[in-house]
Amino acid sequence: MKGTTLNVEKNNGYFISTNKDLLQIDIIHSFLSNDSYWAKGMHKELVVEAIRNSPLCYGVYDSETNQQVGFARVITDFVRFSWLADVFILPAYRGKGLSKWLIEVIVKHPKLKGTRFMLVTQDAHTLYEQYGFEKITEPEKFMIRKLNMGVVIESYGLEL
Repeated sequence: MKGTTLNVEKNNGYFISTNKDLLQIDIIHSFLSNDSYWAKGMHKELVVEAIRNSPLCYGVYDSETNQQVGFARVITDFVRFSWLADVFILPAYRGKGLSKWLIEVIVKHPKLKGTRFMLVTQDAHTLYEQYGFEKITEPEKFMIRKLNMGVVIESYGLEL
């Protein structure tokens, strides 16, 4: 899978690409650290590291300006497991169907469409349900080790 790049054109003036060279880190970092509920205050260095370590990162772009307007990343082994994270469309571009299109492109990826996909969402359940996501039916089988952002920040030599 390394080295593969997906480019999907859309008629209404937007495109999606998995080419990490196109990602606009300042836009991604600004949204995640300022506007998201899940990564508030995230250091830019950690955003860069998360992208570097994620096999697939999807950017949504305005075709005329090449301005990035959305993002999602997938952590996966391309066989059994996929984790969808950091999904967003910038507020000025919402209501255009871009989030639906982004999720559709992701779940139809030939090497992802059969994998178990997981995600955490506070407010987008109906979006993800349209693409086959459902609530965990046997939560007693799942375990989690909670994020300790202080330890992560320290491990990268950054300050809180």
